This record gives sequence, C-alpha cells and structure tokens, in this order.
Amino acid sequence: MKLAGFRFLLFAVVLLVADVAVGFAAGASAPVEGYRVVHAYPHDGSAFTQGLVMIDGMLYEGTGLNGRSSVRAVDLATGRVLQSVKVPDRYFGEGLTDWGSNLIELTWLAHRGFVYDRFSMRLVKTFEYKGEGWGLTHDRQNLIMSDGTPVLRFLDPVTFKVVRTLAVSDGGKPVKELNELEYIHGEIYANVWQTDRIARISPVTGEVIAWIDLSGLLGNEPRDGNAVLNGIAYDQKNDRLFVTGKLWPKLFEIKLVPETSASK
Repeated sequence: MKLAGFRFLLFAVVLLVADVAVGFAAGASAPVEGYRVVHAYPHDGSAFTQGLVMIDGMLYEGTGLNGRSSVRAVDLATGRVLQSVKVPDRYFGEGLTDWGSNLIELTWLAHRGFVYDRFSMRLVKTFEYKGEGWGLTHDRQNLIMSDGTPVLRFLDPVTFKVVRTLAVSDGGKPVKELNELEYIHGEIYANVWQTDRIARISPVTGEVIAWIDLSGLLGNEPRDGNAVLNGIAYDQKNDRLFVTGKLWPKLFEIKLVPETSASK
C-alpha cells in the first residue's frame, strides 16, 4: 500500500472512531444517584400531594382530587395542618410554588390558576393558561411549569404569559410526564409520574444532568396504584431536601449519594 493511501485509510479510521464516540455520548443516559434517609416525618396519608414548598421553615402543600383539593400550611415535625384553604370542588388542584408573599397554584384540566396570600390564605386573584397544569416552581425571574409533556414552560410571574419553553431530554430521548417541580442549586428537579425517579434538569439545555432513584423509600408501607412518588421541597436556609408522595403516610428528609454507596 502506498504511503498516501495508508494515510487516507488511517484518517478514515480516526473519523469513524470519533463518530462512534460522539454517537455514544449523544445517546448516553444521565448518571443515577441514590439516597440516604436523614429523617422520616409524619404526613397526612389522605393528602393527594400535588405540590410541596418549604418557606422560612414552614411546609406548604397543595393537594388534588375534585372535592378534596386544598392548599395547606403544615408543621413539619408533626405533620399537623396549621392552616388551609379548600379549593372549589370543580377544580383538581395541582402544582404549588411561592412568589414573594404569595402562593401560586395550578389546576389540572380547568386552565385556571390561583394566587393566595401566603399568610392569610386569602385568594388574591386567578389567572388563565393553556393546556394542562401539573407541576410548578420558580427561578429568580420566572415561574416554571410542567404539563405532563417533555416541555417545560417559563412564565412571567406577573402576567403569567409564556416567556420561553424548554424541551427536556436524556441522551437525546424526550422525558415525558414531568410532574412536581422544585428549583434547587440552579437546577430543576422534576418527579416523573408513576416512577420512583426524580430528574435533575439543566434549565439552560434541558438535558437531564442526573437521575435520583428513590426506589424502596416508603419500604413496606401499603400503597395503592395512585400512591406514587410526588412532592419535592427544598429548605434553602438549612440545605435540606424533602420528598413524599400522593397518599403517603410519611415525608422524608434525604441526602443524595452515589448509587454505589446508597443506603436504603
């Protein structure tokens, strides 16, 4: 073989190897993290948890189901409901977050959201949006909303108009059924409905940075088909992460650990 031909063949092999490496990288799934339980707290086992927020040491929870939806202020240590407002029976309560001194709640199919004063639980106003309402959180500028699709919506917190959208994927594959949301350390944490996993999502690229596998968290507690993982709250002041689920009798404070050293 002539030297020029050999060089061309070598160059072609290098390009092929590079293409394969890029292909593997593009299709690679995000790493998986495990957890360690720090503490288990009592939780209302009749609460169909849809949204969870920790503000200044107070836990706020939005619950769902028509006729049973509410927004509550809950004592973390005891699980006791300190204050609540009932959502009208025709609405199915969904995601919950805070903005300033208010709490903002979505509903599932009614295309209507509610704004409450956080201290009095008084209804301040309502707003409209298109599509389904699932989860809700916020960064420093916008509300962030899920609707069960792989696309998150960023909303202006005053007008509730869509500012931008973010397609979420893992290794190039869309991640569907994104549900309850929380914004933590510059990332979007999202429950994936009917799974025991939480996705940590880049708010810039939409790529899943890592998965949190919470399998076995509730242990042998009895669960029906609706009692799925759903509820993420972050205590920013004390750097504490809390998770629970629909109809779960417990709420857990957890620490994230590499999957190989996870202790359940």
